[in-house]
Amino acid sequence: MMAIRLVAEVGAAPAVALPVLAGDSGPTLPPTVHLPDGARAEVTELLGDLDGGAGAARPLRRPSRTPGHLLLVHAGDGDEAGWRAAGAAVSRAFEDETSITVAMPADAPPAAVGGLAEGLLLASYRFSMRDEPATEREVSVVVGDPGPYAGALAAARATADATRLARDLTNTPSSLKNPAWFAARVVAAAEGRAGLSVTVREPEQLAAEGFGGILAVGGGSASPPRLVELSWRPEGAHTHVVLVGKGITFDTGGISIKPVDGMKLMRKDMGGAAAVIAATLGAAELGLPVRVTALAPLAENLLSGSAFRPGDVVRHYGGLTSETTNSDAEGRLVVADALAYAVERLSPDLVVDLATLTGANAVALGKRTAALYSESDDLAADLIGAGAEAGEQAWRMPLPADYVEYLGSEVADLYSAPDRGAGSVTAALFLREFVGDRRDRWAHIDMSAPSWSESADGVLPKGATGWGVRTLLRWLGTLATEPATALARHGGS
Repeated sequence: MMAIRLVAEVGAAPAVALPVLAGDSGPTLPPTVHLPDGARAEVTELLGDLDGGAGAARPLRRPSRTPGHLLLVHAGDGDEAGWRAAGAAVSRAFEDETSITVAMPADAPPAAVGGLAEGLLLASYRFSMRDEPATEREVSVVVGDPGPYAGALAAARATADATRLARDLTNTPSSLKNPAWFAARVVAAAEGRAGLSVTVREPEQLAAEGFGGILAVGGGSASPPRLVELSWRPEGAHTHVVLVGKGITFDTGGISIKPVDGMKLMRKDMGGAAAVIAATLGAAELGLPVRVTALAPLAENLLSGSAFRPGDVVRHYGGLTSETTNSDAEGRLVVADALAYAVERLSPDLVVDLATLTGANAVALGKRTAALYSESDDLAADLIGAGAEAGEQAWRMPLPADYVEYLGSEVADLYSAPDRGAGSVTAALFLREFVGDRRDRWAHIDMSAPSWSESADGVLPKGATGWGVRTLLRWLGTLATEPATALARHGGS
């Protein structure tokens, strides 16, 4: 656990980080609010040895002085991303220290403190099921007058807390994390918080209302499916955004069973649901004046005598039918139900879905970049721009008209998973069929690849990354500041 506080001057902490910035002739140590005795002369000689850009670090031990450890850490050009990288570097370099001080430049803007704090908090994340006490770490950020920086620190905390929640949910083993467990966690997180409400649909209600995709995918498990609807309704909101997240709490592939290696990380197959739930809770914590509804269709895709089969025809919410050619392409079936429900019942201004949907995402774009699909140039640009500012990458992919014929079925309205290549693209085209008249206000993000990291790097831990939370919060914040302009750009009123 890490606590961050704003202070006026450097205290007696044994570990002090001194940020440096890029200069015309290399790294420079900017004027700081306060430096330990003799530190400027010592570190100036070492600046040329600080290789790399933002996030590079160089330790300096001072055995005869207090503090005993100095860390030179590069904040790049001083933009938010540079400070985020610097915060992550400080957290990792001083991971064994319980008391840390960061001496900020005297003229640091609030965004610098916000980026630093976000990097510190995100990089300090650890997930463990062991019954052991958490190590308490305190970071004092020296800024002189804390007043101008308090808001930026609070926003960084809220964003990091939301991301950490999404990571916790995704990392939790599926022996605990069935649909009922996930739903209970959402109810507990929203309980007693003004403006937040939760509705949980259980199997009987799902059947009565026609959520055939969710029921089909969840039919093979002893843990029945759920649909969680989390709503943030602040007073005075002029924009309604619906966020849909795929919530497959474990995926065997069903009858189209995966090989063992393909199942090892399938506890992460609800990363989209974790992201949209956490982002909605984060929007409430930040008090964003945007109405947000998060829909998390939850199911376990298991193998049993009651599992759905390749060749089955599913009737989705709203009446469209799909021929389920591959039971390992189950995520689009539950997301389709939620999208159709959102458009028919919730009258959203904008709809965004996040899903760990296809392995083709990583084939096309690698491990760090999500695939984004939208018919709206403005919506796509806004989401990609928000992700870039927040430190999450996405790349816009096409929705080719001549691929639509691949979705044709002889016995249903659609094939769910045509075996014609371009797997991420055809999945997006399938989902587009369920958004009705909101096609020009809808975006689909296939974030299977960046939802998980094989190693710790920068702000990313090994394991679940919580991808999407920071992008969504940054984008929702933009909608909050200019709702009329944003809606006009996206075709709203």
